[in-house]
Amino acid sequence: GGAEETSHQALSAWLSPQDQVRPCGHWDVHGFCQAPQPHHHRELQTWGFISLCPNTHVPTLCSGSAAKSLLFRFLPFLRWLPRYPIKDWLLGDIVSGFSVGIMHLPQGLAYALLAGLPPVTGLYSSFYPVFLYFFFGTSRHNSVGPFAVISVMIGSLTESMLPSENFLESVNGTNATVNEELRDAARVELVATITVLTGIFQVALGLLQFGFVVTYLSDPLVRGYTTASSVHVLVSQLKNVFGVSQSEHSGPLSLFVTVIDLCKKLPDTNVGTLVTAIIAMVAILIVKELNHKFAAKLPMPIPIELITIIVSTGISYGVNLKDKFGISVVGNIPSGLKPPVAPKISYFGQVVGNAFAIAVVGYAICISLGKIFALKHGYKVDSNQELIALGLSNFLGGFFQCFAISCSMSRSLVQESTGGNSQVAGVISSLVILVTILKIGELFRDLPKAILAAIIIVNLKGMFKQFKDLSTLWKTNRVDLLVWIVTFVATLLLNLDIGLAVSVAFGLLTVIFRTQLPHYSILGRISDTDVYRDVKEYEMAQEVPGVKIFRSSSTLYFANVELYAEALKKKSGIDVDRLIEKKKKALKKLKKQQKKLEKEKAKREKVNDAGSPSLPQNAEDGPGPAVIELSGGESSAPSEPTLHSLGLPQPSFHAVILDFSPVSFVDTVSIKILKNIFKDFHEIEVDVFVAASVLAQLERGNFFSSAITKHSFFPSVHDAVEHISMEQHQASVSTQPCCPQHGHGQGSHTNPSLSASLRWTAAPECSPSRRRHLLQEPGRQGRLCHPDDTNSLTLGPRHPDPHQPLWTLSAGALPCP
Repeated sequence: GGAEETSHQALSAWLSPQDQVRPCGHWDVHGFCQAPQPHHHRELQTWGFISLCPNTHVPTLCSGSAAKSLLFRFLPFLRWLPRYPIKDWLLGDIVSGFSVGIMHLPQGLAYALLAGLPPVTGLYSSFYPVFLYFFFGTSRHNSVGPFAVISVMIGSLTESMLPSENFLESVNGTNATVNEELRDAARVELVATITVLTGIFQVALGLLQFGFVVTYLSDPLVRGYTTASSVHVLVSQLKNVFGVSQSEHSGPLSLFVTVIDLCKKLPDTNVGTLVTAIIAMVAILIVKELNHKFAAKLPMPIPIELITIIVSTGISYGVNLKDKFGISVVGNIPSGLKPPVAPKISYFGQVVGNAFAIAVVGYAICISLGKIFALKHGYKVDSNQELIALGLSNFLGGFFQCFAISCSMSRSLVQESTGGNSQVAGVISSLVILVTILKIGELFRDLPKAILAAIIIVNLKGMFKQFKDLSTLWKTNRVDLLVWIVTFVATLLLNLDIGLAVSVAFGLLTVIFRTQLPHYSILGRISDTDVYRDVKEYEMAQEVPGVKIFRSSSTLYFANVELYAEALKKKSGIDVDRLIEKKKKALKKLKKQQKKLEKEKAKREKVNDAGSPSLPQNAEDGPGPAVIELSGGESSAPSEPTLHSLGLPQPSFHAVILDFSPVSFVDTVSIKILKNIFKDFHEIEVDVFVAASVLAQLERGNFFSSAITKHSFFPSVHDAVEHISMEQHQASVSTQPCCPQHGHGQGSHTNPSLSASLRWTAAPECSPSRRRHLLQEPGRQGRLCHPDDTNSLTLGPRHPDPHQPLWTLSAGALPCP
């Protein structure tokens, strides 16, 4: 039983939370129940879902159903492919697949150039990962493959680790030229290693259920980063547009160094290359605009990129542009597939940081697109499975000389708009690329690189449109605008890898700053409702008389809890610390006076003891004060001086309610400061109540004591207000005269038999707000508690000692003789 239970726990730990257990009474697809119950297990065992340990009745090893469910989870196509609606979806997927495949061809060649790799690697990256994603992916409309941002991240790495200067060879002993064959082979080996490591990171994060890691990349951060990346892409392709040879730069400020170097070489511009690039860009832009304008009328977008490379390749071959005008061309594109090659492990230590950045950025773009399409078409995308799918596509693709891939927005939109309904369209597009690799690829050896540069630059149009975010964020959220700008500037200045790290760190800092500077407000009640809103923002919200309701828009933790306490005291309208300081000084002064009176009393007693003793004055002999003391037990307790008795100003409110509805957790520092808040307001005779759902956390933090009990906590602000109102009502009732013949006024009582005013003091456990409700008349001392604060009402016999009170009460009620 123990070994089998361990196996069950191990399997449960490996499964995702949504697959393990559900509330009792609902069985999950794996046959596990949150609360094992024998009759439920017998029922499941009858259907063959689980096997039971005979002693513990605990589910043991995986059954066939559980294994099948796991297989369906990691190979989602097994779930939907058998139910694939051929009549409804197949035609749309075929059309969509061919449309996307036609786009893959020019983009694969262009993005390989962007990554500093041979063009054929772009075709490989458009085939293997796309085909693999069909088996593992959960998005029906994402078009995975080469993506500009990922390509430029890889390109910056290849240029920094393997620059062309490392492969210079002398010709005829004088001129030095770059051995492109050796350079390309070395770079392919490096990039394949990066791709494998990127895949390992993504698969590991997916298996560990770390799909949430992308939440640290906010939308403004991603958009600012991709916009800055598009600037890097643009600058990297200018050399192919102007037809100049340029040394490669990497590291911080490399973008500006590249621009300055390019400007110096503008006089060497190849006019033929520049004209070719301009014509191609204009043609592609015009047709793309027509595609967008007549999208509803066209069965599929005009494949202008494919048409451009076919036409330009034909012209280049027929006119011999390379020899006549010096226009650089793609060169040899080997046909056929290559056998897998193991990555070079020695590179792992050098590229681990870059690989992790590529893994996170690629996944962030992929999952964001996937969720957009899933929401539009009414299906769900598993974020963790998407990580695994993308990781396996990269990991296995790296063995076949692919570079890291992500999702392309332009291709995904085409896949969806042309009728694509599933990843069958992805398989068809990969088959289009396969045919190109096997038979057609070698025909593009005369394709001018300027055409590929033109395709890359035109496809950046959508990213450059993200500059419109600046005006939108200026109107909606200045903090997000700051994140966007900092991300953009950091990525431009510090390059893609360091810029991403700085951007994420800054984004997290803004979260900390927001929690440190939240919005503090005093709430008021909207009449005839249980709704409480900021009195400054809502005219209908009125403060509850005698009650301050304080709210912070942020949770409480060590970084902002002291600011919370300061804001509370400031919003209350009274200088709490100053009042406490005055009270301490007054108490110190009072203590000195009491000591002086005690000394004088001792002297008088000494004189009385030396003379003849005097009998106590009888009630009939004349008026005399009779003191009634209140206590919670047998021994009387001394009266605690109040603000009024000390001659200090009193707060205009008697209770504070802390609205903890935004508070999701509390730490030890928060608990300490919260205790101080209770203590400080108790000093100025103000009760503190809390509307919170963190009672269990406070209890674990040893927050409660004899001075602070759970009776001060309520599930909502309205409950706390109702409690305070009821206390006020009970206090006002308890201070009425006990009988018409003996009582007059609140807070005093006359004993007609003694013709003396009685004065009483409050028990020490009497709460400040209850004391505050009793009327204090000039010449009277003390306050009276509500009867609930003491134990019983007992009026004892008159005390014979003249130096003791005449009567002693053990409860808080007005005395009646």
